Amino acid sequence: MMGKNVRTIVVFCCLLATAATAPAQKKSRTNSAPPTDPPLRGSNTREGASQAGKAAKVLNEIMGTPDKGIPGDLLAKAECVAVFPRVVKAGFILAAQGGRGVASCRTPSGWSAPAYFELKGGSFGLQIGGQATDVVLLFMNESGMRSLLSDKFELGGDASVAAGPVGRTTSASTDIKMDAQILSYSRSKGLFAGVSLKGSVISPEESDMEGTYGKGITAETVLAANKNRAPTEVQVFPKTLTQYSTRRAN
Repeated sequence: MMGKNVRTIVVFCCLLATAATAPAQKKSRTNSAPPTDPPLRGSNTREGASQAGKAAKVLNEIMGTPDKGIPGDLLAKAECVAVFPRVVKAGFILAAQGGRGVASCRTPSGWSAPAYFELKGGSFGLQIGGQATDVVLLFMNESGMRSLLSDKFELGGDASVAAGPVGRTTSASTDIKMDAQILSYSRSKGLFAGVSLKGSVISPEESDMEGTYGKGITAETVLAANKNRAPTEVQVFPKTLTQYSTRRAN
């Protein structure tokens, strides 16, 4: 009889212990942090940080002169923005241009981590000597954004491009092609204006991408990623964009 009572007491104590620990376990699961995407970081971010810093500086200088810069209402509509600091055009009779740049796209959490691209192209004309030009591209709709996500695309071929208007608002321009997927600008020797870049080709800059984010990381992955996943030293470009446009993707 005593043995039976002992077994009863033991079972009762086990039930009490289970009841006491169950709420704590449930609370622990409730309070656990939600999973987050891992950071993206390569082994050599120095060049990526340099490019992001140059692009941010160009954007600040252009937006710092609103009467002669990119209209604020156009920037507010843009889905992606790319800046190519110091695109070099050089040659005699046959001129070639090329440069590296940075781009960010809108995401539901704000501007994306910066991806790295190169711009190459050529044009015929009586051009002598060299010239460095800052180039800014606004990708105005989803079609334009998709072109940026491709391996390589041609401005004016794979994606329509038009010279963008300059000033505080687009109302000052009556001839802008508002159906263009991409609006393009250039700044040379202090002068900022819309420019036609038809025939130029844009593709991911593989060395900057790998050094900043690691081998195998694509521009598509980066442009869909929260900027906080990027190395801190390259976040200057999307943070600068946020100063001038805070709209988020739907």
